[in-house]
Amino acid sequence: MHVGVLGGGLQGCCVALALAERGARVTLFDKNDTLLSRAAVANEGKIHLGYMYAGDPTLSTAKTMMAGALSFAPFLERYLGRRAQSFSVSVPATYVVHRDSQRGPEDVCAYLKTVHRLVNEAAEERTEAYFGKDLSVPLKVLSAAEMETEFDPAIVLAAVSTPEIAINPVALAQTVRNCISAHPRIEVHCNHTVIGAKQECGKMTVLTERTTGPSLHHFDHVVNALWDGRFALNESLGYRVNRPWLHRLKYGVSFRLPEEVRPPPSATVVLGPFGEVVTYGDGVIYLTWYPVCLQAISTDVKPPDWDTYPGEPLRSRILKETFRAVSEIVPSLRDLDPEEIPEATVKGGAIVAWGRTDIYDPASELHRRFEIGVTTDGSFHSVDPGKLTMAPYFAEICAERICRGRLER
Repeated sequence: MHVGVLGGGLQGCCVALALAERGARVTLFDKNDTLLSRAAVANEGKIHLGYMYAGDPTLSTAKTMMAGALSFAPFLERYLGRRAQSFSVSVPATYVVHRDSQRGPEDVCAYLKTVHRLVNEAAEERTEAYFGKDLSVPLKVLSAAEMETEFDPAIVLAAVSTPEIAINPVALAQTVRNCISAHPRIEVHCNHTVIGAKQECGKMTVLTERTTGPSLHHFDHVVNALWDGRFALNESLGYRVNRPWLHRLKYGVSFRLPEEVRPPPSATVVLGPFGEVVTYGDGVIYLTWYPVCLQAISTDVKPPDWDTYPGEPLRSRILKETFRAVSEIVPSLRDLDPEEIPEATVKGGAIVAWGRTDIYDPASELHRRFEIGVTTDGSFHSVDPGKLTMAPYFAEICAERICRGRLER
């Protein structure tokens, strides 16, 4: 069986690995020079356990995310051949309630405790699934004195320590690339832009274009794992998007902390258009602040080809204003001059999500991320991961669906 996987981001790469290990021959297409080179490396790599989504009181998003999070490290161990503890991950996140939060500290703390209970129920028979972390340790609400050592008490109303971590996406991307390039059943075609696809008599044909011209490729199955191009390809096959969506261009700042500087805490500021600090174990820091890092919104079926690395003067403005905003909350960052920090990088990518309004709106659908997954019609499969957290989980579902169907025929 020959499967074409369209899109070389994390979702496409995970699908390719899951299919190949089940015996399928896979051809993986990506429009860029290298796999996992855009949105896949332009985020904080958070492996969500559901704590972020207090804007969804149904808990559906939290339950979805924890299913993905508990599958993430086992997937890496199975397909990449490395123990989860060997990956570069962050210091666990403290959830910080901003004074302008869309929900008050009592509501947020109650939500976090409810989610933590659900996480432990979900992990009951998989006690080390989440990167070997002990999830049974209760959440800790920081005292006023403890908060003041890390955060500005004039802005932060409450802070709760959690076990939630992020994985360094750059290091992860390199490991995945190496694994795919060495896999005997995966063929990679970079610099191939997917133009369209067709399903006829249970078979799939894909049209791609590169500098040498267009080319046709024939497969038994095709998986649409494109990120910002997924809607457009689905529509070309007649699958109309029947609900509102947004493509948002969001940037973040990463840098290596000088050795003499005390590392800031990993902190996620909730609930609303705020930001976060992620401190990885290898000394890399990631910052984002929503009001400055969000640079564009598109409701087109295919958004513009936004720059992963912004040019000047935008780069410098994002760098300076992100530092200024985040350091107001996290005082340990205040003595850093963003223009003198080594390896300071501003990078970003599209965020694709269902909804008509942005997260400034407490009622926005963007606060809900559970209406996602794998859609199948015959030999065509479209994967909407929603968040990086869900990519391995949906890869297994997609691969099992394709390979089980082969065995049942």
